Amino acid sequence: MPTEPDAPTVPGGPYGVPDAAEYLAGWWTVDRTVLDARTGTQGTFRGTAHFRPEGAEGAEVTGGPEGTEGTDGTELTGGPGATGGPEATGGPEGPEGSEGGTVPGVLLHVEEGELTWNGTTVPATRTLRLCPRPDGTADVTFADGRPFHDLDLRTGHWTTRHPCAADLYDGEFTVVSPGEWHLRWRVGGPAKAQVLCSVYRKNVRPLP
Repeated sequence: MPTEPDAPTVPGGPYGVPDAAEYLAGWWTVDRTVLDARTGTQGTFRGTAHFRPEGAEGAEVTGGPEGTEGTDGTELTGGPGATGGPEATGGPEGPEGSEGGTVPGVLLHVEEGELTWNGTTVPATRTLRLCPRPDGTADVTFADGRPFHDLDLRTGHWTTRHPCAADLYDGEFTVVSPGEWHLRWRVGGPAKAQVLCSVYRKNVRPLP
């Protein structure tokens, strides 16, 4: 049975980031592995992440119906079980979309790519909102405004927790360099034992 991937090493320690929103703004490539420890099933997601101002062209917020979000907030389109590999769990019931106007300074975190799970490859997208604070930290919400987690990259390392019904999501952020950061989510619950490991690398333009 596959085992949980080893944590990436960071030569010289994490890279401190004074302002999370300033650091994250722009394009990144995303390489993600997904492990369901209960079944031994593994999957991958490869694509891009774009942190862009809310309200910018092409940055429409789509909250999606309840249950379309994956274990790390991913809104999954098509495929078995909304195809996240991990069972799709949107969290507590809430509004299906954002009805309010845009908020100055807020960045949309939009990911697009392909998810491969159980031999099937399908398109997958997600949208989160990054709401900066004056001290360089930020609050992250789902597309419809529901709280997700806080984010403080000033030391280059941050852990956070998101309860969702009977499940618990533990996140670990590590900034490796000005152009790379890692994210690991561990998901535990009565019927869940999942690990999602993502590597983000700075990219000046979207992949073709």
